[in-house]
Amino acid sequence: MQLTKENLLAFYQTMVTIRTFETKAAELFAAGKLPGFVHLYIGEEAVATGVCANLTAKDYITSTHRGHGHLIAKGGNVDLMMAELYGKATGYCKGKGGSMHIADVDLGILGANGIVGAGQPIAVGAAFACKYKQSGAIAACFFGDGASNRGTFHEAMNLASIWKLPVVFVCENNMYGISNCQRDHMNICDISDRAAAYGVPGVTVDGNDVVAVYEAAAEAAKRARSGDGPSLIECKTWRWRGHFEGDPATYKNPEEQKTWIGKDPIPRLAQKIVELGHAADADLAAIADAVKARVAAAVAFAENSPDPLPADVLTDVYA
Repeated sequence: MQLTKENLLAFYQTMVTIRTFETKAAELFAAGKLPGFVHLYIGEEAVATGVCANLTAKDYITSTHRGHGHLIAKGGNVDLMMAELYGKATGYCKGKGGSMHIADVDLGILGANGIVGAGQPIAVGAAFACKYKQSGAIAACFFGDGASNRGTFHEAMNLASIWKLPVVFVCENNMYGISNCQRDHMNICDISDRAAAYGVPGVTVDGNDVVAVYEAAAEAAKRARSGDGPSLIECKTWRWRGHFEGDPATYKNPEEQKTWIGKDPIPRLAQKIVELGHAADADLAAIADAVKARVAAAVAFAENSPDPLPADVLTDVYA
């Protein structure tokens, strides 16, 4: 598959936007400006970027508690995202959802989710609707390695397989379920092996290589759109931060941490772009500067937005 200069530069801009947004969120949380928890996506940017580049506006995604990257890659508005993190009335959920519940149905973003593995059956339901309505749309389901141990994963894979639903299961194997390393909570190396139990294709790719992720997702999306059913893609990557901001992550091996940070997906893509002659270092720096200004504007938007009113405490609350 031949990717164009425009493809690669778009990947770069999306990945830098995710990194910049998350880095700023870390700073703001440490400064006490963001209420609640935040779970950051730093180091995993290539996964959301490579998958969502294969989706259209009418396609759906389900996300996780670590969902900021998915939302940005699917086209989410960073102003509304930042306002939601601040708990402001202008946020995606009018300040009532916070980091873990951002949704934008008009963009096919069916929500981040604070419950591990909860997005899997939602994605299957969305895929069923796509097939029933013959809309041509598909669903992409992001989840972590720990969520592949849950019953929801196996139920979702089974039903999607039986009914050949147009869904792409994307396991972001960042090696840790909260503080448990993958080798301590499952007796296999590759989570993609679990696809065989349901008679669907399973593949493992380097989750820090956006091109590898894009190509695997392209094949899975093509299969889903053609009516051949689901696929499972395992993207091996690394969670740079703790499970949540404030978690010191003392359970990690420092050498493993150092090795994985050396595989940072953003400089890897930058090197490829420069080597192909698609852009110079100065061009990439200009993109990063523009993104930094965009995120700064999102912070200003959030800080100048009103708080929700007490009278609206029960508005838009359904359960």
